Amino acid sequence: MDAAHNESPDANHAGIEKAIAACVEDFYGKARKDALLGPVFNNAVADWDSHLRTVANFWSHVLLKTERYKGFPFPVHTQLPIRPEHFPRWLELFEESANKFLPPAYAEAAIARSQHMARSFMSGIFPFTDENGKAARRPG
Repeated sequence: MDAAHNESPDANHAGIEKAIAACVEDFYGKARKDALLGPVFNNAVADWDSHLRTVANFWSHVLLKTERYKGFPFPVHTQLPIRPEHFPRWLELFEESANKFLPPAYAEAAIARSQHMARSFMSGIFPFTDENGKAARRPG
């Protein structure tokens, strides 16, 4: 057997945890500099170290079923000045980071979850349409 098959599940788990942390750090590094997303993130997050840990714990919970994350991300996001056009850009940057840092099966799972979250958040934050038929927080 080669070395990869001799790895314990814990060793693989630790490797995935490192990949998740790198993915999260890469994503937020790009998002903070992004013309569309940067202002939202930079105005909302006061402690980046804490935020990166929280988000890495979220993805660890999603992908590895760890128990470090116990929160509910939706309510926090409803308080942000998010617009519908933020979602495609968020997904684009997240998918880049996931594909760059996570093993393929984990990247696929993370991307599927991010797409589900984007659809859910969009419908929850923008449940109405305005007079022009665009997504809106209040009836048009």
